[in-house]
Amino acid sequence: MKQLHRMLAAFALSAVAGAAGAQDFPNRPITLVQGFGVGGNADTVARLIAAEMQPGLGQPVVVEARTGAGGNIASNHVAKSKPDGYTLILLTGGHAVSAALYRSLPFDPIKDFDMISTATFFPFVIAVRPDHPAKDLKDLLDRARQKPQGVSFSSVGIGSTQHMTGGLLGLTAGVQLLHVPYRGGAAPLQGVVGGDVDLLIDTMTVALPHIQAGRLRALAVTSAEPWPALPGVPPVGATLPGFEVRSWLGVAAPRGLPPDVLQRLNKEARRAIDSPEVKSRVATLGSVATSSTPEEMTAMVQREVARWKRVVAEAKVPQQD
Repeated sequence: MKQLHRMLAAFALSAVAGAAGAQDFPNRPITLVQGFGVGGNADTVARLIAAEMQPGLGQPVVVEARTGAGGNIASNHVAKSKPDGYTLILLTGGHAVSAALYRSLPFDPIKDFDMISTATFFPFVIAVRPDHPAKDLKDLLDRARQKPQGVSFSSVGIGSTQHMTGGLLGLTAGVQLLHVPYRGGAAPLQGVVGGDVDLLIDTMTVALPHIQAGRLRALAVTSAEPWPALPGVPPVGATLPGFEVRSWLGVAAPRGLPPDVLQRLNKEARRAIDSPEVKSRVATLGSVATSSTPEEMTAMVQREVARWKRVVAEAKVPQQD
């Protein structure tokens, strides 16, 4: 009987301590992990959101890059972290792509994460260096038909949404494009500007300043309609009817957050994402800032995983080990 009383007392103390811990959250710095190079879309948006979340949380929010494998190194690290709210991740559309592209992953893209809030939605830009001989997207695809794998495209890594978008572009057009993966950040851009790769498929965060400066020439955007940040640039669908890719960013944490901590993080993330400062800055990057509930983000990621699985199956994209 005494042993039972001790067990019940220990359980009660544990429950009180857990509740106190949630009420005390946060009492130390929070790390927001992102899986791509400095200067890329994920890194830029992570820093915007982190800075805007800090005042409401009353603690520093430090952005940490864990690059490689199309964001999967960062996702694996966070999936295996303690679910206490002090380790977060800025997921990208590549998170859903990886669930479709890889035969197996060391984490479950849905079950191992508590989704907190969506952050941004955006299309990709397809661009070449200014002196590239292709006049437009149709001309570029015609050149690719004449010389299979003679036209190359860059991405931020195998399994990234940029990779899948380039693969989908080639498959939709019936041409063979050569994929040249980089580790993220500004490296894909440098490869195209430097003449090592023909085609940039990347976010407006990366591409837009260089298009405006004349270092890149935009051929198309992957949204269904022309995108406001690039007036006069046609959608891919004008050349390949029905083609559309829009990607996303969102904040998540390891599965198992205390409900009060999840609620607090959602409140502060939504306040940050919906702030005039973040909305205005994100718009200049060619994206639309859009927050959500945890349930809405979970449903969105599930839809994206199902979508890319269909693409991989129907387009016969080789799965990765």
